[in-house]
Order: sequence, then structure tokens, then C-alpha cells
Amino acid sequence: MTRLLATALSLTLACALWPSGSATLAAEGEALEAAAEFRSIANKEERSAALFVEAGRVLTHARCINCHPAGDEPLQGELGSRHEPPVRRGRSGLGVAGMECKTCHQKENFDPGRVPGAPAWHLAPRKMAWEGLSLPEICEQLKDPARNGNRTVADIVEHMAEDALVGWAWTPGAGREPAPGDQETFGGLIAAWAKTGAVCPK
Repeated sequence: MTRLLATALSLTLACALWPSGSATLAAEGEALEAAAEFRSIANKEERSAALFVEAGRVLTHARCINCHPAGDEPLQGELGSRHEPPVRRGRSGLGVAGMECKTCHQKENFDPGRVPGAPAWHLAPRKMAWEGLSLPEICEQLKDPARNGNRTVADIVEHMAEDALVGWAWTPGAGREPAPGDQETFGGLIAAWAKTGAVCPK
């Protein structure tokens, strides 16, 4: 048996047995205010910033921050602990040879082994790291094509509202707290933010 194969088999076993980093059962996420609730803010720029602050409750939640780390290791659990077993980002954010994300993380959660999963599981590129940033800094990064994967604001809206990996934040599996609200409400907030000028909070 080659050393690489032995490493992969050991990692697979570790994935199935390792705890998720949270001993509590996932409860329903907190409510998220819908975009319509912000119509009473007459000033368009203030309304746009307020919409992003509400959406920021999702963006700064552990379900999102854990996949947008500042370093080369993913985070896990509600407190953002370092990933166990130890893994590295790799060149493309998909892990390193023999320890790729897909070795453990399949297309859906594997609750018996407490292994989360969703299609195309991977880390966000380092230039898209949110760990340690304030909400205004995250906002500015989202709008910057040099730091958001060369996306337009319209692309960001589509990504937040429809991407399956983003959607995992609300169905994270046993033992993990879901992000506030649901993807539809969150996507509506981001869309309304974009329509009102994509203003960042101060």
C-alpha cells in the first residue's frame, strides 16, 4: 500500500469518527428581517446600509466565517476552532493531495459521522477571507472585483441567493447552529442592498 493511499484511508476514517466541534444540537436559526421591513427608511443610502447590516448577521456567522478563514486552515464549530483533523488549503482551496476536502465532505451532510457536506465543498480564496474583518470591511471586499473573484454586484446577489454551498449554512446538519433566517430572505436582503446602491455601513 502506498504512503499516499494509507494517508487517504486514515483521513477517511478520521472524518467519519471526528466530532463536528459542537456538542449542541442544531436549533432553528434566529429570524432574519425581510427586505420589506426596511422600506420605512426614507433615505436610500441609509436604507441600503441597514439592509447590509441585517444581511451581515449571516455573513459574520460561524457557518460563513469558517469557510472564509484568514489563514490556510478551515475553521469549524460555533467558536471558529481550527479544523480537526488538521488539513491545509492547498493551491485551489480544495485541500492538498491525499487530503482533499471531498475526501470527507460529500454532496450532503453525513450526520451519522457528523461530517458536513454540500456540492463543491471548498474554502474561499484567501483574498476573500472574512475572518477578523469588520462588517464594513467585508462589504467593501464584496464589491471589489480584485478581492471577490472578479464578480459584479449582480453576480454577488446571484451567488448569495442561489449557490448550494451558501445554502448549506441553513441546513448544516446535526450539532451545528444554522445561520439566521433562510437563504431566500438573505438573498432578498442582498438584492435589495444592491438595488439601493450597495452602500456599505460605516
